[in-house]
Amino acid sequence: MQQTGTVADLRVQEITDGAGEVVVAGDTLTVQYIGVLPDGTVFDSTDAHGGTPFTFTIGAGKVIQGWERGLLGMREGGRRLLAVPPALGYGAQANGVIPANATLIFDVQLLKRVPAGTPVTPATP
Repeated sequence: MQQTGTVADLRVQEITDGAGEVVVAGDTLTVQYIGVLPDGTVFDSTDAHGGTPFTFTIGAGKVIQGWERGLLGMREGGRRLLAVPPALGYGAQANGVIPANATLIFDVQLLKRVPAGTPVTPATP
């Protein structure tokens, strides 16, 4: 994986740059993603959740540290590959099909960025 940035052994490869303002802590992000183990085993994806994009607030502690750090600086429409070391993933704890001390690889596309402080309106059915 060619690196475009490193944060505490987190490897980040920018696939598509995106446009607009960069992601900062407190922004609400909507992403499509796939997570795989180094052997190619898919352990999670938006497709596994009915194809529904995943929305969360960066910096709120709702995702692993590899995402908290690795998605900062992205722009809407951008796509990144993240190689997350165990210390920024699930560490020594196994989690479902993810073994203890596993490096996690994510392909993440940022669909939408809502700046921190902007009211987020929940989707209506």
